[in-house]
Amino acid sequence: MRRRELLRLGGLGLFGMTMREWVEGGAARAASSNPSFGRAKACIFLFMWGGPGQHDTWDLKPDAPAEIRGEFKPISTITPGLQICEHFPLLSKKTDKLCLIRSMTHGDVNHTSATHFLLTGQPPPPGGAKRDQSPHLGAALAKLGRGTGALPPFVTMRPKMPGDVPRFVEQSQGQSAGWLGPKYDPLIIDARPDLPDYRVADLTLQGELSIQRLHDRKRLLKKINERIESLNAEVEAKSANEQRAFELLTSAASQADAFDLTREPTKIRERYGMNPHGQSVLQARRLIERNVPLVTVFWPNDGIKNVSVYWDTHSRNFIDHRKRLMPPADQAFSALLDDLEQRGMLDETLVVWSGEFGRTPKVGQRNSDAGAGRDGRDHWPNCFTSVLAGGGVQGGSVYGRSDKHAAYPESDPVAPEQLTSTIYHLLGVPAGQTLHDASNRPHRIRTSPPLRAVLA
Repeated sequence: MRRRELLRLGGLGLFGMTMREWVEGGAARAASSNPSFGRAKACIFLFMWGGPGQHDTWDLKPDAPAEIRGEFKPISTITPGLQICEHFPLLSKKTDKLCLIRSMTHGDVNHTSATHFLLTGQPPPPGGAKRDQSPHLGAALAKLGRGTGALPPFVTMRPKMPGDVPRFVEQSQGQSAGWLGPKYDPLIIDARPDLPDYRVADLTLQGELSIQRLHDRKRLLKKINERIESLNAEVEAKSANEQRAFELLTSAASQADAFDLTREPTKIRERYGMNPHGQSVLQARRLIERNVPLVTVFWPNDGIKNVSVYWDTHSRNFIDHRKRLMPPADQAFSALLDDLEQRGMLDETLVVWSGEFGRTPKVGQRNSDAGAGRDGRDHWPNCFTSVLAGGGVQGGSVYGRSDKHAAYPESDPVAPEQLTSTIYHLLGVPAGQTLHDASNRPHRIRTSPPLRAVLA
């Protein structure tokens, strides 16, 4: 910066503007001039727990040796020159809406901590304590005041399935509000939306409890809370969550419409797939339709006991991708794109599809403590694919390129913080945005520029 310009900036305080305000104002002006900034009003994050194999889904290598290319063949898509796996036939007709980022990379081979990178954009904290973790994208949006009405601003679809594995469901980092505190934690829906008795927690009034009695209880609870001499963060969060629960209970429209999947036409439900994942994705669409800013849909545990779970295919890699993983993923993702487009919502809804990492280039290769069987692939964070759609994304495009074995990025490597910064940009969160933790320390939640080449 030239001396004359620095002196001019130093004098801005005389006119009621600090240098920080001038810099942040410039960032805001630059952001507002970009047509993709704030294009998305909501985000659905489809998170494939376990790590989908890049060679077997979005980034096939048909010319590689057999032990690397695997059993699957690529098929052409609606986008000229773009091929994906033969077991994504429905999505092959939707690639004009997709942006494939084939050069995602980081260095963490562990499920529990690698999720922190993708869900927050930040490295996991030492020790991994819940309130030391960075806030999930949805928690940050909630803190920024996104979302209106009685519905929570941040919802997680996490159907409780037989044989759930704690390292995914309970221990995976980055799922909560972290250092923002429990007030901004998500509403976790663990009921199975594919079952006839699906209902969300206890958000239905009991028969003997009238609205008036509920309001009486609310006033009594308020008085009790007011008598607590010193309120800590946990009590404040509890009070805020109680308030939202009362709003949900007393708002018939929010409860009946948002969580009652039977109101959807049977053809729509069947199009998503009458399985836990498909109905979770449909539930997510119903929530963002009602102004919930972000819904995370975690892949349910539909694996075979003692063999493989989620997308964590240390064995039976090709059997599981072909039979239990890719068909419902293909069906639900493609149905969501169609549904959003038909409702005029796709342009303002960002959809993200990703796991925490990919799988080893070579079948049977060992890269973590878990290893891999002769028909499996181990964890591989060095190169994998994430997919974006809608909400200001350039459809029919590929960003980055992997090497000939999909082992490492060959061009334009993308770290998780670049992906999350792109998501924040599309959701209208400016580059200089900071949030404060419980000790009032500021944290910048966007630590890199967005990927300009993927923006429409």
